[in-house]
Amino acid sequence: MVRDKFALVDCNNFYASCERVFNPALEHKPIGILSNNDGIIVALSNELKALGVSRGTPVFKLKELIKKHDIRIFSSNYSLYGDMSARVMKILAYYTPDLEIYSIDEAFLSLRGMAGNMTAYADQIRNRIRQWTGLPVSIGIGPSKTLAKIANHVAKRNQRLKGVFDISDHPRFNEILAAVDVKHIWGIGPQYAKLLHRNGINNALQLTNAPRDWIRRKLTIMGLRTVMELRGVSCLELELITEPKKEIVSSRSFGNPVTKLQDLREATTAYCTRAVEKLREEKQAASQIMVYLTTNRFRNERQYANFQSTRLPLPSAYTPEFLQASLKLLDYLYRPGYKYKKVGVMISDIIPESQLPLDFFQPTYLDDRRKAIMNCVDSINQKMGMNMLAYASIGNSLNWQMKREMLSPHYTTRWEHLPLVKA
Repeated sequence: MVRDKFALVDCNNFYASCERVFNPALEHKPIGILSNNDGIIVALSNELKALGVSRGTPVFKLKELIKKHDIRIFSSNYSLYGDMSARVMKILAYYTPDLEIYSIDEAFLSLRGMAGNMTAYADQIRNRIRQWTGLPVSIGIGPSKTLAKIANHVAKRNQRLKGVFDISDHPRFNEILAAVDVKHIWGIGPQYAKLLHRNGINNALQLTNAPRDWIRRKLTIMGLRTVMELRGVSCLELELITEPKKEIVSSRSFGNPVTKLQDLREATTAYCTRAVEKLREEKQAASQIMVYLTTNRFRNERQYANFQSTRLPLPSAYTPEFLQASLKLLDYLYRPGYKYKKVGVMISDIIPESQLPLDFFQPTYLDDRRKAIMNCVDSINQKMGMNMLAYASIGNSLNWQMKREMLSPHYTTRWEHLPLVKA
């Protein structure tokens, strides 16, 4: 019988590591990555954690600490992080056809049926990623996805393991599980963790040995699957096919309050354009669009929030159709005299392109030139840079853009930001 085996590859301090790849002077420096509009710390390096800073800390509270310890702070560079993630996933796909991209910096690999030393194999993967992208990763190996998660946790925190750990048949298996609090087990949420603690089940080993019937009664069938996974029985298969989105939302909070309708129209154009691009990336079409508008409810000022939706005659992925509809909705929603914090666009009623209905009286998105036009626009923007071709209603004032005053260059996605090497 061929035994299941999984590897979890996790990029270490991913956002901070992406910044270090193109700026070696940041090595061993404390680094913090900010949320939208540069408000709070959302990602941090180990060096910053060692200073007692945690995720969610407002950056304005760190002014003295930043000066004292030379902390480097960056705005979130989504295009850089997304592109670096894609490069890592492409490397992983070379090593196995069975790959589940779990998040921007994590992926599960199936090692089922592979012979030989899995630690050496994982070490080869780790070295290849480091060589080709400059990013450090940790790899945990186990007979189930849950155990691979725990193994990854061990690999990341024990420097002697050099970033790779296989928990399968390990002589200290029980000792390792006993050191894992139930609240840190993948699949055990905060409420279940509290329930387990109340019943004297504090670590993964105690949960593994808990009675099957009691687990099923208290934690449902999903909790029982987690326990079986801890026992080395694989119950969670790789999710190799990503489920199509049921809705696509595109929105950002403004860097500064917006009062003018023209600025709101520009922002709506940008968000709507990006939402329909995502729709085409997944080879989908949609027939409903909603626009919502809101002020900042945390400010002591006049408040307003509203939304409105409409349907297209036929499902489509043609950006001008959605833009025309969204701007009409925005004009209906807008009320002068308010300081707006956010506008957003949501596309729903999504179906695959292959299921687009035929219409006897008018051409559909696939029947006329609209799909060809969109393919041409997408191709140029992918090759030459985002918004190289843009719609006139996006304007050029950009007063509505979110605040990103400490943004690093887009090293891998814009020609003008390519790093220069001085020899």
